Amino acid sequence: MGKPTGFMEYERQNNKATEPLERIKDFNEFHTPMSDKDRREQAARCMNCGVPFCQSGMMIHGMASGCPLNNLVPEWNDLLFHGNMEKALQMLRQTNNFPEFTSRVCPALCEAACTCGMNDLPVTCKANEYAIVEYGYEHGLMKANPPKVRTGKKVAIVGSGPSGLAAADQLNKRGHDVTVYERNDHIGGLLMYGIPNMKLEKWVIERKQKIMEEEGIHFVLNADVGKTVKASDLLKEYDSIILACGASNPRDIKAPGRDAKGIYFAVDFLTRSTKHVLTGSKEGWVNTKGKHVVVIGGGDTGNDCVGTAVRQGAKSVVQIEMMPKLPEERTADNPWPEWPRVCKTDYGQEEAIAVYGQDPRIYQATVKEFIADKNGVLKKVKLVKLEPKNDKKTGRMMMEEIPGSEFEIPADYVLIAAGFLGAEDYVAKAFQVRLNERSNVETEQGSYQTSVDRIFTTGDMHRGQSLVVWGIREGRHVAREVDKTLMGYTNLP
Repeated sequence: MGKPTGFMEYERQNNKATEPLERIKDFNEFHTPMSDKDRREQAARCMNCGVPFCQSGMMIHGMASGCPLNNLVPEWNDLLFHGNMEKALQMLRQTNNFPEFTSRVCPALCEAACTCGMNDLPVTCKANEYAIVEYGYEHGLMKANPPKVRTGKKVAIVGSGPSGLAAADQLNKRGHDVTVYERNDHIGGLLMYGIPNMKLEKWVIERKQKIMEEEGIHFVLNADVGKTVKASDLLKEYDSIILACGASNPRDIKAPGRDAKGIYFAVDFLTRSTKHVLTGSKEGWVNTKGKHVVVIGGGDTGNDCVGTAVRQGAKSVVQIEMMPKLPEERTADNPWPEWPRVCKTDYGQEEAIAVYGQDPRIYQATVKEFIADKNGVLKKVKLVKLEPKNDKKTGRMMMEEIPGSEFEIPADYVLIAAGFLGAEDYVAKAFQVRLNERSNVETEQGSYQTSVDRIFTTGDMHRGQSLVVWGIREGRHVAREVDKTLMGYTNLP
């Protein structure tokens, strides 16, 4: 380590964000990279710790600690500090196919497990990663490198989210002919339409797509396998098939009045918003300008809905969270290097506070009824307060309604961001693969092989709703398994 005392000499500094009232004027990314000198000082804070938990990617009490990709964080931090950007980029790309995505949208599990963060603020690993990969693009280092030899084996990948793209990238490097089928008009899955533009501008995906195409990967768009494309045709044409269709079956809210006009699933709302931002298309567009918006769900998707509604000019935005508010700091039963279960005010909530003067979140509440007018148009939502209680049979904490605590709030639109229940089943049915009790495609533990020969699965369709980094990891792992079945061995990392 070139600067063993760096973590004592330099304080953590983040890339500056445009002020909320300014950045809500558009849907652009809003962080400004710092100077090379300042970024190298941030890399110098990486303390050459004896056990770098940042790259461990292990599960502790059901939560991920460190990077699931096992990124070589201390190594490329050191190279960044020394100004050896080309080598840092090589080190970064050994484990991560898409640092241009993860450095924008990942919640930075590496930073949560950073040893420096045990007693101080963690190293800015995510922003350092961004600096490295963008340097690569600016200096012509991120360019196509097609394989010199082809194996003659053909692989079809159904779905172009992070997992499908990672599998395609790895298998193409091996020399297999890879074709990716995507049912939408752009590749990327939730990267394209589930994550709004202010978190990931879509030219970033298109930039990477161009390189992948130059390397020999084929993309077939508007191809809905199981509907417009027959599974039997793919089985005839390809040696192996990977199903990477995501966990796109949204969890609904079952309450009286659910059929009222003005209730949408979050992913549909975000998809239509992104299409409007990119093309100006108003087909299916949900414009919340001047409207009362209620978002149900407290996760990243719920926050993205808040930020989008604020940018559209909503009259009010309220976010409903069923669980109690998390503490501001780690508690004794949540020690480092576990993922910190603490309250986070994300960008959308910051913007709502700036516009409306208060935090949009209402904790320990759920929907009791959707109230519509005589024409069936949503006007209000009746909520009920909840309290945590231990279930006597299971010992688990349950949220129960508090009698007489009902109250109403105005709502012209409700956006349901309550998570996903697993994969849509029509693709699984088309290929006759089994689903498990969680509606994910069934495989043996540690394997990606489905119940049908030559058909594999990966990503959210395999593990359930998860993060982009887990998707990339799964894509890399399924590529190894497919490669081994095709060639008898694998040398993929």
